[in-house]
Amino acid sequence: MASPVITGYYRYTDIFFEWHQALPNPEDRSPLKALLAQDALVHPDHPLRREGVEGAELYLGTLQNFESRLLFSSAQVEYLRYWLHSMQLTKNPIPLPYSDCLLTESSLRHVSTVHFKTREELRNALKQVEKNNKRLKGVDPTLNARRDIFERVRSLWAQKSGTWCALDFEAWDRDHTLLTEFGWSTVRWDGESKVEEQGHFTVREHKYYTNTFVEDNRQHFAFGTSKELNKATFKRRIQTFIGDLKKLGPLFLIFHDNNQDIKYLKSKDVDVQLPNLGFLLPEVLPKDGVFVLDTSDLFAALEGESGNDRRSLERVCRHLQISTSYLHNAGNDAHYTMLALISMASGEHIDMQRERRWPNRTQNLSIPNAPQTGAGVKVNFETWEEDDDFSDQEGVCGPIIDPSQLNTRNDEEE
Repeated sequence: MASPVITGYYRYTDIFFEWHQALPNPEDRSPLKALLAQDALVHPDHPLRREGVEGAELYLGTLQNFESRLLFSSAQVEYLRYWLHSMQLTKNPIPLPYSDCLLTESSLRHVSTVHFKTREELRNALKQVEKNNKRLKGVDPTLNARRDIFERVRSLWAQKSGTWCALDFEAWDRDHTLLTEFGWSTVRWDGESKVEEQGHFTVREHKYYTNTFVEDNRQHFAFGTSKELNKATFKRRIQTFIGDLKKLGPLFLIFHDNNQDIKYLKSKDVDVQLPNLGFLLPEVLPKDGVFVLDTSDLFAALEGESGNDRRSLERVCRHLQISTSYLHNAGNDAHYTMLALISMASGEHIDMQRERRWPNRTQNLSIPNAPQTGAGVKVNFETWEEDDDFSDQEGVCGPIIDPSQLNTRNDEEE
Protein backbone atom coordinates (compact mmCIF):
# COMPACT_ATOMS: atom_id res chain seq x y z
CA MET A 1 0.00 0.00 0.00
CA ALA A 2 1.38 3.37 -1.02
CA SER A 3 0.91 6.43 1.18
CA PRO A 4 -0.66 9.49 -0.45
CA VAL A 5 1.47 12.60 -0.59
CA ILE A 6 -1.48 15.01 -0.55
CA THR A 7 -4.64 15.28 1.49
CA GLY A 8 -8.14 14.66 0.26
CA TYR A 9 -11.06 12.32 0.87
CA TYR A 10 -11.83 8.62 0.69
CA ARG A 11 -15.16 7.13 -0.28
CA TYR A 12 -17.03 5.80 2.72
CA THR A 13 -17.67 2.52 0.91
CA ASP A 14 -13.95 2.03 0.17
CA ILE A 15 -13.04 2.55 3.83
CA PHE A 16 -15.95 0.57 5.27
CA PHE A 17 -15.86 -2.45 2.94
CA GLU A 18 -12.35 -2.62 1.47
CA TRP A 19 -9.73 -1.16 3.78
CA HIS A 20 -9.69 -3.92 6.40
CA GLN A 21 -9.68 -6.63 3.74
CA ALA A 22 -6.57 -5.13 2.12
CA LEU A 23 -4.49 -5.17 5.31
CA PRO A 24 -1.50 -7.54 5.03
CA ASN A 25 -1.69 -8.61 8.67
CA PRO A 26 -4.92 -10.59 9.29
CA GLU A 27 -4.79 -9.75 13.01
CA ASP A 28 -5.28 -6.06 12.22
CA ARG A 29 -8.49 -6.57 10.31
CA SER A 30 -10.92 -7.17 13.18
CA PRO A 31 -9.95 -4.06 15.24
CA LEU A 32 -10.30 -1.82 12.18
CA LYS A 33 -13.60 -3.39 11.14
CA ALA A 34 -14.99 -2.92 14.65
CA LEU A 35 -13.88 0.73 14.72
CA LEU A 36 -15.64 1.39 11.41
CA ALA A 37 -18.89 -0.36 12.35
CA GLN A 38 -21.86 1.97 12.02
CA ASP A 39 -22.88 1.49 15.66
CA ALA A 40 -19.35 2.44 16.70
CA LEU A 41 -19.11 5.49 14.41
CA VAL A 42 -22.18 7.15 15.95
CA HIS A 43 -21.19 6.35 19.56
CA PRO A 44 -20.27 9.40 21.67
CA ASP A 45 -16.94 7.79 22.65
CA HIS A 46 -15.75 7.11 19.10
CA PRO A 47 -12.27 8.59 18.53
CA LEU A 48 -13.50 10.62 15.54
CA ARG A 49 -16.16 12.39 17.60
CA ARG A 50 -15.30 16.10 17.78
CA GLU A 51 -15.99 18.13 20.89
CA GLY A 52 -19.09 20.25 20.56
CA VAL A 53 -20.36 18.29 17.54
CA GLU A 54 -23.41 16.11 18.03
CA GLY A 55 -23.18 12.93 16.02
CA ALA A 56 -20.61 11.27 13.77
CA GLU A 57 -19.00 13.76 11.40
CA LEU A 58 -18.45 12.67 7.81
CA TYR A 59 -18.41 14.50 4.49
CA LEU A 60 -20.65 14.58 1.44
CA GLY A 61 -18.85 15.34 -1.79
CA THR A 62 -20.02 16.04 -5.33
CA LEU A 63 -17.90 14.47 -8.07
CA GLN A 64 -17.14 16.19 -11.36
CA ASN A 65 -19.91 14.12 -13.02
CA PHE A 66 -22.36 15.55 -10.43
CA GLU A 67 -22.78 12.27 -8.53
CA SER A 68 -22.52 12.43 -4.72
CA ARG A 69 -20.47 10.27 -2.39
CA LEU A 70 -20.28 9.96 1.39
CA LEU A 71 -16.66 10.47 2.42
CA PHE A 72 -14.06 10.20 5.15
CA SER A 73 -11.34 12.84 5.13
CA SER A 74 -7.76 11.68 4.77
CA ALA A 75 -7.10 13.27 8.18
CA GLN A 76 -9.75 11.03 9.74
CA VAL A 77 -8.26 7.95 8.10
CA GLU A 78 -4.79 8.90 9.34
CA TYR A 79 -6.11 9.43 12.87
CA LEU A 80 -7.87 6.04 12.96
CA ARG A 81 -4.71 4.11 12.10
CA TYR A 82 -2.65 5.88 14.74
CA TRP A 83 -5.40 5.60 17.35
CA LEU A 84 -5.57 1.84 16.85
CA HIS A 85 -1.82 1.62 17.32
CA SER A 86 -1.72 3.91 20.38
CA MET A 87 -4.48 1.81 21.99
CA GLN A 88 -2.29 -1.26 21.30
CA LEU A 89 -4.99 -2.80 19.14
CA THR A 90 -2.50 -3.16 16.31
CA LYS A 91 1.20 -3.97 16.64
CA ASN A 92 2.17 -1.29 14.11
CA PRO A 93 0.30 1.55 12.41
CA ILE A 94 -1.72 -0.11 9.68
CA PRO A 95 -1.02 0.92 6.08
CA LEU A 96 -3.11 3.63 4.44
CA PRO A 97 -5.48 2.74 1.60
CA TYR A 98 -4.03 2.84 -1.88
CA SER A 99 -3.33 6.38 -3.04
CA ASP A 100 -5.46 5.68 -6.13
CA CYS A 101 -8.48 5.64 -3.80
CA LEU A 102 -7.84 9.21 -2.67
CA LEU A 103 -10.18 11.88 -4.08
CA THR A 104 -8.28 15.13 -4.40
CA GLU A 105 -9.64 18.66 -4.79
CA SER A 106 -9.60 18.34 -8.58
CA SER A 107 -11.87 15.28 -8.33
CA LEU A 108 -14.62 17.10 -6.42
CA ARG A 109 -16.91 20.03 -7.14
CA HIS A 110 -17.99 20.54 -3.54
CA VAL A 111 -17.52 19.00 -0.12
CA SER A 112 -19.61 19.70 2.98
CA THR A 113 -19.76 18.20 6.46
CA VAL A 114 -22.68 15.99 7.48
CA HIS A 115 -23.57 14.58 10.91
CA PHE A 116 -25.34 11.41 11.94
CA LYS A 117 -26.68 10.80 15.43
CA THR A 118 -27.82 7.21 14.89
CA ARG A 119 -26.94 4.20 12.80
CA GLU A 120 -30.33 4.50 11.08
CA GLU A 121 -29.57 8.07 9.97
CA LEU A 122 -26.27 6.93 8.50
CA ARG A 123 -27.81 3.96 6.70
CA ASN A 124 -30.66 6.05 5.34
CA ALA A 125 -28.20 8.65 4.06
CA LEU A 126 -26.23 5.99 2.18
CA LYS A 127 -29.42 4.69 0.58
CA GLN A 128 -30.57 8.20 -0.30
CA VAL A 129 -27.25 9.09 -1.92
CA GLU A 130 -27.48 5.98 -4.09
CA LYS A 131 -31.09 6.74 -5.08
CA ASN A 132 -30.29 10.35 -5.95
CA ASN A 133 -27.34 9.34 -8.11
CA LYS A 134 -29.64 7.04 -10.10
CA ARG A 135 -32.29 9.74 -10.42
CA LEU A 136 -29.80 12.33 -11.63
CA LYS A 137 -28.44 10.24 -14.51
CA GLY A 138 -29.33 11.91 -17.76
CA VAL A 139 -31.14 14.92 -16.25
CA ASP A 140 -31.18 18.25 -18.06
CA PRO A 141 -27.76 19.99 -17.79
CA THR A 142 -29.59 23.11 -16.57
CA LEU A 143 -30.53 21.31 -13.35
CA ASN A 144 -26.95 20.20 -12.78
CA ALA A 145 -25.79 23.80 -13.27
CA ARG A 146 -28.37 25.03 -10.74
CA ARG A 147 -27.40 22.34 -8.24
CA ASP A 148 -23.76 23.38 -8.65
CA ILE A 149 -24.65 27.01 -7.86
CA PHE A 150 -26.70 25.91 -4.85
CA GLU A 151 -23.74 24.09 -3.32
CA ARG A 152 -21.39 26.99 -4.05
CA VAL A 153 -23.75 29.34 -2.22
CA ARG A 154 -23.84 26.98 0.77
CA SER A 155 -20.04 26.83 0.81
CA LEU A 156 -19.62 30.61 0.58
CA TRP A 157 -22.29 31.33 3.19
CA ALA A 158 -20.69 28.87 5.64
CA GLN A 159 -17.52 30.99 5.65
CA LYS A 160 -19.37 33.88 7.35
CA SER A 161 -17.63 36.52 5.31
CA GLY A 162 -18.50 39.19 2.78
CA THR A 163 -21.67 41.26 2.60
CA TRP A 164 -24.91 39.66 1.48
CA CYS A 165 -27.53 42.13 0.31
CA ALA A 166 -31.03 41.37 -0.97
CA LEU A 167 -32.48 44.16 -3.12
CA ASP A 168 -35.88 44.87 -4.60
CA PHE A 169 -37.49 47.67 -6.61
CA GLU A 170 -41.16 48.38 -7.13
CA ALA A 171 -42.49 50.32 -10.11
CA TRP A 172 -45.89 51.64 -11.13
CA ASP A 173 -47.72 48.75 -12.76
CA ARG A 174 -48.94 50.94 -15.64
CA ASP A 175 -45.43 52.15 -16.50
CA HIS A 176 -42.55 50.00 -15.29
CA THR A 177 -40.01 52.74 -15.97
CA LEU A 178 -41.54 54.82 -13.17
CA LEU A 179 -39.92 53.66 -9.92
CA THR A 180 -41.86 53.99 -6.67
CA GLU A 181 -39.84 52.02 -4.06
CA PHE A 182 -36.47 50.53 -3.19
CA GLY A 183 -35.84 48.06 -0.35
CA TRP A 184 -32.87 46.15 1.00
CA SER A 185 -31.89 43.60 3.62
CA THR A 186 -28.22 42.98 4.45
CA VAL A 187 -26.23 40.42 6.41
CA ARG A 188 -22.53 40.71 7.19
CA TRP A 189 -20.26 39.46 9.96
CA ASP A 190 -18.29 41.24 12.65
CA GLY A 191 -16.11 38.41 13.83
CA GLU A 192 -18.57 35.66 14.73
CA SER A 193 -21.46 38.12 15.18
CA LYS A 194 -24.01 38.42 12.38
CA VAL A 195 -25.02 42.02 11.64
CA GLU A 196 -28.41 42.49 9.94
CA GLU A 197 -29.99 45.67 8.55
CA GLN A 198 -33.13 46.46 6.57
CA GLY A 199 -34.40 49.60 4.86
CA HIS A 200 -37.05 51.06 2.55
CA PHE A 201 -37.19 54.19 0.38
CA THR A 202 -40.17 55.61 -1.50
CA VAL A 203 -40.16 58.32 -4.20
CA ARG A 204 -41.98 61.49 -3.20
CA GLU A 205 -42.80 62.64 -6.75
CA HIS A 206 -44.44 59.26 -7.47
CA LYS A 207 -46.47 58.87 -4.27
CA TYR A 208 -49.81 59.27 -6.04
CA TYR A 209 -49.06 56.65 -8.70
CA THR A 210 -50.95 53.76 -7.14
CA ASN A 211 -51.10 50.30 -8.67
CA THR A 212 -54.14 48.96 -10.44
CA PHE A 213 -53.20 45.38 -11.29
CA VAL A 214 -50.66 44.61 -8.53
CA GLU A 215 -51.21 45.03 -4.82
CA ASP A 216 -49.86 48.39 -3.57
CA ASN A 217 -48.27 48.06 -0.12
CA ARG A 218 -45.68 50.83 -0.12
CA GLN A 219 -47.05 52.17 3.19
CA HIS A 220 -46.72 48.82 4.96
CA PHE A 221 -42.98 48.27 5.45
CA ALA A 222 -42.80 45.72 8.28
CA PHE A 223 -39.12 45.87 9.26
CA GLY A 224 -38.43 49.50 10.12
CA THR A 225 -39.45 53.00 9.12
CA SER A 226 -39.82 53.98 5.46
CA LYS A 227 -38.08 57.09 4.20
CA GLU A 228 -39.75 59.24 1.55
CA LEU A 229 -37.13 60.88 -0.70
CA ASN A 230 -37.24 63.10 -3.75
CA LYS A 231 -36.02 61.55 -7.00
CA ALA A 232 -32.54 63.07 -6.84
CA THR A 233 -31.96 61.98 -3.24
CA PHE A 234 -33.44 58.53 -3.96
CA LYS A 235 -30.88 58.07 -6.72
CA ARG A 236 -27.96 59.40 -4.68
CA ARG A 237 -28.77 57.36 -1.58
CA ILE A 238 -28.91 54.10 -3.51
CA GLN A 239 -25.63 54.86 -5.26
CA THR A 240 -23.95 55.65 -1.92
CA PHE A 241 -25.48 52.58 -0.29
CA ILE A 242 -24.15 50.16 -2.93
CA GLY A 243 -20.82 51.98 -3.12
CA ASP A 244 -20.27 51.67 0.63
CA LEU A 245 -21.10 47.95 0.59
CA LYS A 246 -18.56 47.33 -2.19
CA LYS A 247 -15.81 48.79 0.01
CA LEU A 248 -16.37 46.09 2.68
CA GLY A 249 -15.08 43.22 0.54
CA PRO A 250 -16.97 40.73 -1.65
CA LEU A 251 -20.58 41.78 -2.17
CA PHE A 252 -23.30 39.28 -3.00
CA LEU A 253 -26.38 40.95 -4.46
CA ILE A 254 -29.44 38.76 -3.96
CA PHE A 255 -32.56 39.06 -6.09
CA HIS A 256 -35.65 37.03 -6.73
CA ASP A 257 -35.73 36.77 -10.53
CA ASN A 258 -32.98 39.31 -11.06
CA ASN A 259 -33.55 40.46 -14.63
CA GLN A 260 -35.80 43.47 -13.99
CA ASP A 261 -34.13 44.63 -10.77
CA ILE A 262 -30.68 44.74 -12.40
CA LYS A 263 -32.17 46.84 -15.19
CA TYR A 264 -33.51 49.24 -12.54
CA LEU A 265 -30.07 49.46 -10.88
CA LYS A 266 -28.54 50.46 -14.22
CA SER A 267 -31.38 52.77 -15.30
CA LYS A 268 -30.94 56.56 -15.47
CA ASP A 269 -33.11 56.98 -12.35
CA VAL A 270 -30.66 54.94 -10.22
CA ASP A 271 -27.46 54.60 -12.30
CA VAL A 272 -25.41 52.40 -9.97
CA GLN A 273 -22.01 51.66 -11.51
CA LEU A 274 -21.47 47.88 -11.67
CA PRO A 275 -18.93 47.42 -14.48
CA ASN A 276 -17.71 43.96 -13.44
CA LEU A 277 -20.90 42.40 -12.14
CA GLY A 278 -20.32 38.65 -11.82
CA PHE A 279 -23.03 36.15 -12.72
CA LEU A 280 -20.76 33.15 -12.15
CA LEU A 281 -20.07 32.44 -8.48
CA PRO A 282 -16.43 31.86 -7.54
CA GLU A 283 -15.40 28.50 -6.10
CA VAL A 284 -13.28 30.23 -3.45
CA LEU A 285 -14.34 33.29 -1.46
CA PRO A 286 -12.72 36.30 -3.18
CA LYS A 287 -11.32 39.41 -1.50
CA ASP A 288 -13.60 41.75 -3.47
CA GLY A 289 -16.02 41.88 -6.40
CA VAL A 290 -19.81 42.00 -6.86
CA PHE A 291 -21.73 38.78 -7.58
CA VAL A 292 -25.37 38.07 -8.37
CA LEU A 293 -27.46 35.42 -6.63
CA ASP A 294 -31.04 34.57 -7.53
CA THR A 295 -33.31 32.83 -5.03
CA SER A 296 -35.63 31.67 -7.81
CA ASP A 297 -32.70 29.70 -9.28
CA LEU A 298 -31.71 28.34 -5.87
CA PHE A 299 -35.22 27.13 -5.15
CA ALA A 300 -35.46 25.60 -8.62
CA ALA A 301 -32.33 23.60 -7.79
CA LEU A 302 -33.76 22.54 -4.44
CA GLU A 303 -37.08 21.35 -5.84
CA GLY A 304 -35.43 19.73 -8.86
CA GLU A 305 -36.85 22.04 -11.55
CA SER A 306 -34.80 22.05 -14.75
CA GLY A 307 -37.13 24.17 -16.89
CA ASN A 308 -38.34 27.76 -16.82
CA ASP A 309 -41.04 27.26 -14.18
CA ARG A 310 -39.69 29.81 -11.71
CA ARG A 311 -41.60 30.16 -8.47
CA SER A 312 -42.84 33.52 -7.24
CA LEU A 313 -41.37 34.88 -4.02
CA GLU A 314 -44.65 34.20 -2.23
CA ARG A 315 -44.64 30.57 -3.41
CA VAL A 316 -40.98 30.04 -2.48
CA CYS A 317 -41.56 31.40 1.02
CA ARG A 318 -44.62 29.21 1.44
CA HIS A 319 -42.71 26.06 0.49
CA LEU A 320 -39.83 27.06 2.79
CA GLN A 321 -42.35 27.77 5.60
CA ILE A 322 -41.45 31.45 5.83
CA SER A 323 -44.45 33.54 6.91
CA THR A 324 -45.05 36.64 4.78
CA SER A 325 -47.25 39.72 4.90
CA TYR A 326 -47.63 42.79 2.67
CA LEU A 327 -45.72 41.46 -0.29
CA HIS A 328 -45.10 43.92 -3.16
CA ASN A 329 -43.54 46.30 -0.66
CA ALA A 330 -39.91 46.59 -1.80
CA GLY A 331 -38.52 46.50 1.74
CA ASN A 332 -40.60 43.49 2.74
CA ASP A 333 -39.82 41.62 -0.48
CA ALA A 334 -36.09 42.24 -0.04
CA HIS A 335 -36.21 40.90 3.52
CA TYR A 336 -38.22 37.81 2.56
CA THR A 337 -35.76 37.20 -0.27
CA MET A 338 -32.95 37.32 2.29
CA LEU A 339 -34.81 34.92 4.61
CA ALA A 340 -35.30 32.51 1.70
CA LEU A 341 -31.58 32.70 0.88
CA ILE A 342 -30.61 32.06 4.50
CA SER A 343 -33.04 29.16 4.81
CA MET A 344 -31.49 27.38 1.83
CA ALA A 345 -27.84 28.45 2.22
CA SER A 346 -27.62 27.48 5.89
CA GLY A 347 -29.19 24.07 5.37
CA GLU A 348 -27.69 20.68 4.58
CA HIS A 349 -26.45 19.37 1.24
CA ILE A 350 -29.11 19.94 -1.42
CA ASP A 351 -30.35 16.34 -1.54
CA MET A 352 -30.45 15.91 2.22
CA GLN A 353 -32.18 19.27 2.58
CA ARG A 354 -34.78 18.41 -0.04
CA GLU A 355 -35.52 15.08 1.63
CA ARG A 356 -35.81 16.65 5.08
CA ARG A 357 -38.20 19.34 3.85
CA TRP A 358 -40.33 17.06 1.65
CA PRO A 359 -39.74 13.41 2.63
CA ASN A 360 -40.37 10.82 -0.09
CA ARG A 361 -41.81 13.41 -2.47
CA THR A 362 -39.45 13.10 -5.44
CA GLN A 363 -40.45 11.28 -8.59
CA ASN A 364 -40.59 7.53 -8.24
CA LEU A 365 -38.00 5.60 -10.23
CA SER A 366 -40.71 3.18 -11.31
CA ILE A 367 -43.12 5.76 -12.73
CA PRO A 368 -44.55 4.84 -16.14
CA ASN A 369 -42.58 6.00 -19.18
CA ALA A 370 -39.75 7.35 -17.01
CA PRO A 371 -36.48 7.58 -18.98
CA GLN A 372 -34.13 4.70 -18.28
CA THR A 373 -31.28 7.07 -17.49
CA GLY A 374 -33.05 8.46 -14.42
CA ALA A 375 -36.36 9.90 -13.30
CA GLY A 376 -35.07 13.16 -11.84
CA VAL A 377 -35.39 14.64 -8.38
CA LYS A 378 -38.40 16.93 -8.92
CA VAL A 379 -40.53 17.36 -5.80
CA ASN A 380 -44.19 16.49 -6.28
CA PHE A 381 -46.14 19.15 -4.40
CA GLU A 382 -49.76 18.55 -3.49
CA THR A 383 -52.52 20.79 -4.83
CA TRP A 384 -53.12 22.31 -1.40
CA GLU A 385 -49.46 23.34 -1.28
CA GLU A 386 -49.60 25.10 -4.64
CA ASP A 387 -52.99 26.82 -4.65
CA ASP A 388 -53.67 29.92 -2.56
CA ASP A 389 -57.27 28.94 -1.77
CA PHE A 390 -56.32 25.41 -0.78
CA SER A 391 -53.57 26.78 1.45
CA ASP A 392 -56.01 28.98 3.38
CA GLN A 393 -58.27 26.02 4.11
CA GLU A 394 -55.47 23.60 4.91
CA GLY A 395 -54.71 25.23 8.23
CA VAL A 396 -58.25 24.49 9.42
CA CYS A 397 -59.17 21.27 7.66
CA GLY A 398 -55.85 19.73 6.64
CA PRO A 399 -54.98 18.92 3.03
CA ILE A 400 -58.02 18.65 0.77
CA ILE A 401 -58.04 15.27 -0.96
CA ASP A 402 -59.79 14.42 -4.22
CA PRO A 403 -62.44 11.82 -3.23
CA SER A 404 -61.50 9.73 -6.27
CA GLN A 405 -58.07 9.23 -4.73
CA LEU A 406 -59.31 7.96 -1.36
CA ASN A 407 -59.48 4.29 -2.34
CA THR A 408 -56.06 4.46 -3.94
CA ARG A 409 -54.52 6.04 -0.83
CA ASN A 410 -56.20 3.56 1.50
CA ASP A 411 -54.91 0.65 -0.59
CA GLU A 412 -51.38 2.08 -0.44
CA GLU A 413 -51.55 2.51 3.35
CA GLU A 414 -52.73 -1.08 3.81
